[in-house]
Amino acid sequence: MAYSSMAPSCHCLHFMNIVSQECNLKRVSIQSRRFRGLSTSLWSSGGFQGHLKRELSAYRHLVSSLRCSNTNAQLANLSEQVKEKVTEFDFKEYMRSKAMSVNEALDRAVPLRYPEKIHEAMRYSLLAGGKRVRPILCIAACELVGGSEELAMPTACAMEIIHTMSLIHDDLPPMDNDDLRRGKPTNHKVFGEGTAVLAGDALLSFAFEHIAVSTSKTVESDRVLRVVSELGRAIGSEGVAGGQVADITSQGNPSVGLETLEWIHIHKTAVLLECSVASGAIIGGASEDEIERVRKYARCVGLLFQVVDDILDVTKSSEELGKTAAKDLLSDKATYPKLMGLEKAKEFADELLGKAKEELSFFNPTKAAPLLGLADYIAQRQN
Repeated sequence: MAYSSMAPSCHCLHFMNIVSQECNLKRVSIQSRRFRGLSTSLWSSGGFQGHLKRELSAYRHLVSSLRCSNTNAQLANLSEQVKEKVTEFDFKEYMRSKAMSVNEALDRAVPLRYPEKIHEAMRYSLLAGGKRVRPILCIAACELVGGSEELAMPTACAMEIIHTMSLIHDDLPPMDNDDLRRGKPTNHKVFGEGTAVLAGDALLSFAFEHIAVSTSKTVESDRVLRVVSELGRAIGSEGVAGGQVADITSQGNPSVGLETLEWIHIHKTAVLLECSVASGAIIGGASEDEIERVRKYARCVGLLFQVVDDILDVTKSSEELGKTAAKDLLSDKATYPKLMGLEKAKEFADELLGKAKEELSFFNPTKAAPLLGLADYIAQRQN
């Protein structure tokens, strides 16, 4: 998948084609006051001037609309010389390289040591693969506001460590009671329930330690402290834990409506994606306005992730998903397809995708390309 975005140099407006339509000039610079070879009568009559103004107006309208629309669709309407100024973004390569960096960092962060069993259990789930969406979101948000992968990596790893903890606990018999995760037996099936619980607990505490100890000393301490606070709130009683409890208590309850379902998924799923993006922006030195914009983007993307998850649960097989299919249906959980119908759920997913992209229109489109690509990736994923 390739994503394209306007390079900054596109705004240096030289209208070769515009002028050549009126007179046979090779180039006219907007800043120039004299136009060699151009009839003064044509200039004074307003013919050329009016034409140039119309072309300028149309071009500016196109650049403005490009920020809020699908990039590929906009490219179809760009002139050949503008296309030359467009920077191609290889989303698949970005995901591959970032996931590789994250995997290497996670492997270093949690080495195998005594006592071996708990560290084996931690590494078993942490290094079992996965899309690494949360850490990549964190890195992309940091880069968006001028930071780097190196600055964001400890926080990015912490997001994946917390996510892994939630999966280990979520799969336990008192919770979702699942036997399969990422195409492999779940943690408690391999190491036993007691070790699985403790492995999750160890990952939870280590995530905070890793941010505090491993983040570059060039990052201001108040920003590191704010990230720790963001993460604590995201996974506590007003975040993942609270959402999980509400999800459990809602099973089999026919009175659960869309408002309750949205609360559950914002707190159970979206909140950690939101925390990943906001934390990356904080580490990267973002302003309060920038943090708020990426937070809104991530909230839409996080809810989108869960809506798509609900859709896949009823449209894909266990082999395709890498986990037990139709699990929500069997446990009588409230889901978007169940409450809205499958087609309406798909329409809601499209709406969330549009809102997420709109929040990024404020940023440089080249730097926003990874987050735009991630939004599309989440919307189009098949497992």
